[in-house]
Amino acid sequence: MKLIPELTLRRIRQRLLTLYGQNAESLVERFYMMVGRYEVGVRPVRSRDRWSENDVVLITYADMVRSEGEAPLRSLKGFCEQHLTGAVKTVHLLPFYPWSSDDGFSVKAYREVESDYGTWEDVRALESSFALMFDFVLNHCSAQSSWFKDFVSGVQPWKNFFIEVDPHEDLTAVVRPRSLPLLTQTHTPRGEAHVWTTFSPDQVDLNWKHPDVLFEMLDVMFFYLSKGARILRLDAVAFLWKENGTNCLHRPETHEVVKLLRDVLSVVAPDAILLTETNVPHEENISYFGRGDEAHMVYQFALPPLLLLCLLRGDCSLLRKWAESFPALPDDCTYLNFTASHDGIGVRPLQDLATEDDLQWLVKQVTSRGGKVSTRSTPDRGDVPYELNITYSSALSEPGDPDLGDARFLCSQALALSLQGMPAVYFNSLFGALNNPEVSDDHKRGINRQKWELSELNATLADATARESAVFETYLAMLRRRANHPAFHPDGPQQVLDLGPELFGIVRWSCDRHDRILCVFNFTSASHLLPTATLEDFMEVTMNPSEPVRDVLSGLHLEVGAAGVLLDPYQAVWIKR
Repeated sequence: MKLIPELTLRRIRQRLLTLYGQNAESLVERFYMMVGRYEVGVRPVRSRDRWSENDVVLITYADMVRSEGEAPLRSLKGFCEQHLTGAVKTVHLLPFYPWSSDDGFSVKAYREVESDYGTWEDVRALESSFALMFDFVLNHCSAQSSWFKDFVSGVQPWKNFFIEVDPHEDLTAVVRPRSLPLLTQTHTPRGEAHVWTTFSPDQVDLNWKHPDVLFEMLDVMFFYLSKGARILRLDAVAFLWKENGTNCLHRPETHEVVKLLRDVLSVVAPDAILLTETNVPHEENISYFGRGDEAHMVYQFALPPLLLLCLLRGDCSLLRKWAESFPALPDDCTYLNFTASHDGIGVRPLQDLATEDDLQWLVKQVTSRGGKVSTRSTPDRGDVPYELNITYSSALSEPGDPDLGDARFLCSQALALSLQGMPAVYFNSLFGALNNPEVSDDHKRGINRQKWELSELNATLADATARESAVFETYLAMLRRRANHPAFHPDGPQQVLDLGPELFGIVRWSCDRHDRILCVFNFTSASHLLPTATLEDFMEVTMNPSEPVRDVLSGLHLEVGAAGVLLDPYQAVWIKR
């Protein structure tokens, strides 16, 4: 086994032993035989840097834009090349595989492209201009998949792929993300079976206790790497391992699986990135860094609801307290910072960061702006809010004053671009899309999943009088200006400042500390002063009131008065030393 470094091989062997017991050696041999499959791992090379200040991820469906007579993946490529070159580096294609529900996350065939979207050739064509992120939906698959059909028929090895449970078993301790039954009854030739379905009856959980599941999913991972995946998003990974009598969330075995995947990537694709999707309270979320031996990136799931709450309240205190608590990042690890995605705004991460009264106030603010609330089941409190279904722009809108709402929205986006980590931007946030009016209570998440005719969208974005065009041009300028400054490197340090409840401030440094930027955000609908003392501490010089300072974000100069710089309502500035 000369292809695999001995230390890595020992770790892989130990992880397989932990997960599957005494047959670990045969599983190591089985893994070794996989290396080189799909030409992955034949000549792995690690570049010097895993990421840089140029890294921004676009979150999008494969068919987010459509054009008559053209595969949506080609239309998406055209849109991204025309508008986003130099602003976005990586495109996160939400599940583009054949699916049966949940807008893609109920996968029927992992190694195929949904024919309505295009082909693998179209995916590779997009990769010629942008790096790619794929969803690795590893907790469950579609009840309409061939895997589940073979399970029902009792065909090997698929009859081991899913979890049968006695319906009389006490499962009240299991943490639920939905207000739906945990078990789904299924007819089989062997009789009635009840299978584990964490998310919906159409999404059947895989049985990771059986090594055949691991190796099938490793094969899928190798296949995605061969098709150009740079980032692998581990969907719903926190629910992976089930153990009777526990809450079945964040099990030690789940963490061991993620560590194993990282070890495997270090052998076959050392530049690839593992991203865990764990919409849970902050401390649980960042546990997926392990000791720097688990995920390379974790989502900042607390950011969207906390930022929304603070901006609507006009008080950044809770956000500042949270940001001050960040532990030092392990080497080769960072955050993925986002405010919106294809899902709603999860509120579980507010646990321990805000009060129940804060949450109920936020729910009222969102519903008053046309949003909806999805719930989850709990054993002691029944159904409770799980996520807020609304576009981020609508959530921050100001009834009767759309300009003020847009300013607040752009402030939120600038802040997310400033924090330590890699930013991710949802397609519909690029132009501040408002709530989709054609959404029903049966599909609440559709409120934030509106898709577009390419010609109509391009016409809107070209119309200088349209609000979407103004938001889009401002957003693109922010993205491109950010890319020019090493202080925004994901590994660069940050210092959180206490500027009072109205102003949120951080200082970002480049990795070599030669470049630094002061980022300040007005969280209120009134003008507020950025004091001269703060500027002088940052600049390390006595300020001359007649000499303006440069704002990287707007490309303009700011006038410094005797007391400091007066920031407009919801104004964001990046001041360069």
